[in-house]
Amino acid sequence: MSTELSYARGAASTDLLDETIGANLDRAVAAYPDHEALVEMATGRRWTYREFGSEVDAFALGLSAAGIGKGDRVGIWAPNCAEWSITQYATAKIGAILVNINPAYRTHELEYVLKQAEITMLIAAPKFKTSDYAAMITDVRPRVDSLKDVVLIGSQEWDGLVAAGRDADPQTLTAALASLHPDDPINIQYTSGTTGFPKGATLSHRNILNNGFNVGELCDYTPDDRVCIPVPFYHCFGMVMGNLGVTTHAATMVIPAAAFDPTATLKAVAEEKCTSLYGVPTMFIAELADPNFDSYDLSSLRTGIMAGSPCPVEVMKQVVSRMGMTDVTICYGMTETSPVSTQTRVGDTLDQRVTTVGRVHPHLEIQLVDPATGEVVPRGTAGELCTRGYSVMVGYWNNPEKTAKAIDSDGWMHTEDLAVMDDEGYVAITGRIKDMVIRGGENIYPREIEEFLYTHPDIVDAQVIGVPDEKFGEELMAWIQLRPGAEPLTVDVLREFATGKLARYKIPRYIHLTEEFPMTVTGKIRKVEMRDQSVKLLGLDTNEA
Repeated sequence: MSTELSYARGAASTDLLDETIGANLDRAVAAYPDHEALVEMATGRRWTYREFGSEVDAFALGLSAAGIGKGDRVGIWAPNCAEWSITQYATAKIGAILVNINPAYRTHELEYVLKQAEITMLIAAPKFKTSDYAAMITDVRPRVDSLKDVVLIGSQEWDGLVAAGRDADPQTLTAALASLHPDDPINIQYTSGTTGFPKGATLSHRNILNNGFNVGELCDYTPDDRVCIPVPFYHCFGMVMGNLGVTTHAATMVIPAAAFDPTATLKAVAEEKCTSLYGVPTMFIAELADPNFDSYDLSSLRTGIMAGSPCPVEVMKQVVSRMGMTDVTICYGMTETSPVSTQTRVGDTLDQRVTTVGRVHPHLEIQLVDPATGEVVPRGTAGELCTRGYSVMVGYWNNPEKTAKAIDSDGWMHTEDLAVMDDEGYVAITGRIKDMVIRGGENIYPREIEEFLYTHPDIVDAQVIGVPDEKFGEELMAWIQLRPGAEPLTVDVLREFATGKLARYKIPRYIHLTEEFPMTVTGKIRKVEMRDQSVKLLGLDTNEA
């Protein structure tokens, strides 16, 4: 066994950016005014950096005229669209804190986030697919005291804000920008914990601007790059690694569709001659399986990012050979670290890209510690991955107790993920301390769903676990104890109860009615034993690796 400890510090060829997001965008606009900044495939709309900067400034001034200022929380609830990006940069310019709301949320989750973040203004799409956002907002609004304004994208209210901004004194924005500091909080992203409701990871200009920049640096971005972003903006993958990774290099953001669609993504890459493509492995698998895959000219592709879950070897081989992404990189991180802590490099071997999540990022430190003792473990030994540096969040919004639990007194963010570091500093994620289910790239925390199930009048107790699934990796299963005399609960009845209140991907696919749960002698639920029993109950043994 190696005597070297599992610790690494990221070397850097460039300094950290000591500026705000707005100031950084202004630099890109000044240096590349006629270069294309944003392309939205669904509508055919395009903006040069000069045009994008003008649109951002107008909306920022409009928000300011509406009374939104530094520190106010502005929620955004919409699928990927140009207005999402404009809002992201406009709120940053005036120091308002953008609160990302998952487009899959329903009333139960929306109400919680609006109240917890004390959102003043909510910007939302009127509807998308089966989600009637406007109706859900109408339902929830009377119960949220902080919410003063709702602005639907494409509405007269949106147009009015932009018009007011165009008529406003530009010096208002100059003064607002001058009052900001890189360490000011600028974004809240909700990430569920293993217990209770989601926690609002609060991120600063310095956090996300630098993380986006360094992700782009390791992809060798220049203004000539055109990045296809089919991953969601509400998540760090889209708004940080995507948007900020692009604008910090004065490259071009390409939005292929409002939500992931393999055909739309391939079409965008071919038509816009994208040099980089993002996605979780299941997205790349869907693109490769497109029946017309061979008809798309993907010869412009050079690099990209795959993250979210491990990439199968055969998929990576096809991404390199059939899609031409010879410089594709793998990233690992978490929302609380802005998000990326490790990344493979251009030139890393295929084996390093499919068996590891790369090496520590520039300007960051990582270490693997024994979860029981806190001591750094030797290389080759599994330990909890911890990250320290500029990327670590400001904290959980209005939750100092949870913040103190996640970030220790030495500034290390504890990920609760288990990993192994090799002699070259490459990190492989081997498991998780968290009782988390990963379904199709979505992180699902059982406790949040359990808390919701307790609201059903016939449910006495509920425990949620993940079981193997060929399509999604894992699926949700709820073990449920009913009150005496209650009618047996079916999956369909449970789905009807949860629809409109929980995001679809959080509604359990399987349920098992039980009188008791496997427990330890100290009374703790044994979810490992529940999972083993469930695999047998459902006949899923063949799915096990």
